[in-house]
Amino acid sequence: MKHVSILIPQGHSSLSNIEGTHHILSEVNSFRRSMGQEPLFDVQLVGLSRANTQRNGLFTVSPDLLIGEVPKTDLIIIPALFGDVRSAVAENSPFLEWIREQYNNGAEIASFCLGAFFLAATGLLNGKPCTTHWRFANEFRNMYPEVELLDDRIMTEAGGIYTSGGAYSYLNLLLYLVEKNAGRDMAILIAKAFMIDIERHSQSPFIMFSGQKDHNDDAVIRAQEFIEQNYTERITVDELLSGAALSRRNFERRFKKATANTVVEYIQRVKIEAAKKNLESTRMNINEVMYGVGYSDVKAFREVFKKITGMSPIDYRNKYNKEAVAL
Repeated sequence: MKHVSILIPQGHSSLSNIEGTHHILSEVNSFRRSMGQEPLFDVQLVGLSRANTQRNGLFTVSPDLLIGEVPKTDLIIIPALFGDVRSAVAENSPFLEWIREQYNNGAEIASFCLGAFFLAATGLLNGKPCTTHWRFANEFRNMYPEVELLDDRIMTEAGGIYTSGGAYSYLNLLLYLVEKNAGRDMAILIAKAFMIDIERHSQSPFIMFSGQKDHNDDAVIRAQEFIEQNYTERITVDELLSGAALSRRNFERRFKKATANTVVEYIQRVKIEAAKKNLESTRMNINEVMYGVGYSDVKAFREVFKKITGMSPIDYRNKYNKEAVAL
């Protein structure tokens, strides 16, 4: 039987991550029993104290065991931790060494949503791919530059470490873990029982792009503001360099470092974000939207739109604007 430790952090964490994981893995056991098979998961809540209050005292979670009572586990689940990240890491620092020790002894680790921040504090994500809620991608990159953040992914896997993207995408990672341990048929059964879309792989359709400006590079900020104010036009790097005593190579290096995007990527993402808003809230057809954000080549617009959102413009409009007339 595979021992699963669902962490119960101190402070404010995601109760849905905790209860949902416990419920789904327990249901796998129930289905297996009904099929005459042995249970697969031994699921326990593991904490730092006997009782943990959540949501300003509205709920109390009582762990089954404390970390000192778990000499070995097979899978560690880290729920999303909310509030100030550094404070949450400090408050829960006793978990860090325990997680490292368990991983070195063969345990796998899965973090959900903002739990990636806490997992990264262990150092185990260094040099590995990771995802988290897309809204906090810039903050994550600033705090953990040595981690390869893939903020468009629903989930990542590397070396026995799994991460999931924002909010309820943790369900997709749980399905993946069920499939890996209990087989495809069980994963499909769980997906149907809990009505989870089993084939979701990307956060891209949900991302609302907002340029990273939490940096101190004035030349880059001026360029970002110029792009955001003139996205309907064709923008060149030379225009962005106007008035700045920088070489093109130095400017492009600084821009990528500050925003996590190349200049071309940033321009594309600003244009596509404006296109998404028009597709969501107006009755403009695809060509009108395309021209409105500065594209004149239909093929190029569709390719960039799909690369950024994971969907075609018409599929995006049909999904998020039910009042639009499909053309």
